[in-house]
Amino acid sequence: MNVPASPSMALSIEELIGGVEDLPSLPDVVMELLGSIEQEDSDIAVLAKKVASDPALMAKTLRLANSSAYGLQVKATTIQQAMTFLGFQTMRQLITAAALTGCFPAGRCPGFNDRAFWRHSIATAACARVLARRVRFNPDYAFTAGLLHGIGRLVLVTRFPERYQAVLSLRDKRDCELAEAERALLGIDHVDAGVALAEHWQFSGTMRQAIAFYRMPEAPGAGFLATIVHVASAVVHALDLAGNRDELVPRVSAVAWTALGMSEEAWLQAFHETELQVEEIAAILMA
Repeated sequence: MNVPASPSMALSIEELIGGVEDLPSLPDVVMELLGSIEQEDSDIAVLAKKVASDPALMAKTLRLANSSAYGLQVKATTIQQAMTFLGFQTMRQLITAAALTGCFPAGRCPGFNDRAFWRHSIATAACARVLARRVRFNPDYAFTAGLLHGIGRLVLVTRFPERYQAVLSLRDKRDCELAEAERALLGIDHVDAGVALAEHWQFSGTMRQAIAFYRMPEAPGAGFLATIVHVASAVVHALDLAGNRDELVPRVSAVAWTALGMSEEAWLQAFHETELQVEEIAAILMA
């Protein structure tokens, strides 16, 4: 849909970035984790102490660690125990997920379904983790990138609710993808907003790249993580795991689908595994 943005609705990147300062801030421990995702030498005891200083974050993280998706044989009762059982990288993504899902205010924009947004993000994270394990890619990176891939939508909804309501109306009127309606009215889309937030929150380069390229994984330099998230998001749309029945299933990049190199049987197993995990993970993170 090549429609010029409405002059009264259009957002400049400067306007977007300027407003990022007004968005919710993440706990210091999560900022630290997102900015150093490639590092594996953090002190587990120090991290456990930081998380323990936030009781709500600690409780949600432990519920997630003890869920069937992570298969602990013995229940973890402390963050340090959970890290010992699951490893630092896995705990990093659980802490991040627990913090992010309670960070943004809901109900700012009439017509925007906050719960469906988070269900889609959580399901994409779960599916990305399942796919990553099958193709021998870091499943913890994949989970975090899947959770974050659409975060720019929350930036737009939180900062510009009236304009985003108009975007939703245009999407419904034209029966197009939401990103197309975003560009048509605002001149930018949620990917631009997500990259701006990733820079403001000082996400690692790995996460910024996945957010920037998940819609076009065949672009030069997009990286394999963007490929995994792209396919995971499309699978979640196709399986209707977010419960948004009116939303179009986005086009899947044939390059990305082929790059995963999975058999039909492996795909069916991945679909089933994702469906089994989503309800439990979503119930914990959205509580």
